[in-house]
Amino acid sequence: MSLRFALLGLLNEHPSSGYDLTRRFSEGIGAYAWDAKHSQIYPELRKLTEDGLIEIAEEGARGRKTYAITGQGQEELRGWLLRPPTVAGGVRNEYVLRLFLLSALDQDEARQILTRTIEYSTRQREAIDAEYQEHLAGGGAARQGALAAQYGIRMYQATIEWAQWAIEQITAESSAGSGS
Repeated sequence: MSLRFALLGLLNEHPSSGYDLTRRFSEGIGAYAWDAKHSQIYPELRKLTEDGLIEIAEEGARGRKTYAITGQGQEELRGWLLRPPTVAGGVRNEYVLRLFLLSALDQDEARQILTRTIEYSTRQREAIDAEYQEHLAGGGAARQGALAAQYGIRMYQATIEWAQWAIEQITAESSAGSGS
């Protein structure tokens, strides 16, 4: 159900083709919030059109269609945004699962994983910060993306700080265990 609203939200920002929406999922929203593949997006666009929530704004070469949200679609999106989420959990995150299971590794291996976590999170934070600066410069509707970008920046910063703390904990355990 959330794919429906993700598409409505993206189309609320500006009309897009199915290809453009697929690219936006693979490059942005899919990496951080909601993943969707080409094979999921097109059937949902068809349903949204049938339900009157979006319309074909333009047809181009080779059957390319540009979709736009309708007033009814905007109302549906707005109503969904104002309701509390029905599901707060149910996350499947292999990376976090691996963190739960770090105790299966020796301390040096666990520190390596945590160091890689810091490096990866730093790169992601910097990339999102660059997007954030673009959103701020864009003003208008693009400014709304700045809020989500700031969330990502803060999440990656928290991950970096947590991984640094975890390395300190492992190092302290190692020192205490060696009788130092």
